[in-house]
Amino acid sequence: MEENVFESLVEVFRGNLWEAELIKGLLESAGVESMIKDETLSAVTSPYANMGGNVLVLVNKEEEVYAKEVVARRSV
Repeated sequence: MEENVFESLVEVFRGNLWEAELIKGLLESAGVESMIKDETLSAVTSPYANMGGNVLVLVNKEEEVYAKEVVARRSV
């Protein structure tokens, strides 16, 4: 089984939980491994409204430029 290794992480997106989940899926479909930070806290503090804290999507530093391009090219 392949193990994910996140050494030096950088932020490529900041938003609410549902946006972060969409961005994470978009990155994964482009071949970029990513993770979400503060997902649990945001869901607990605000499960029904957009009142929780920001959720971050993080990628390995080596994939930062490509990941930011993928995020920037997404259709709204």
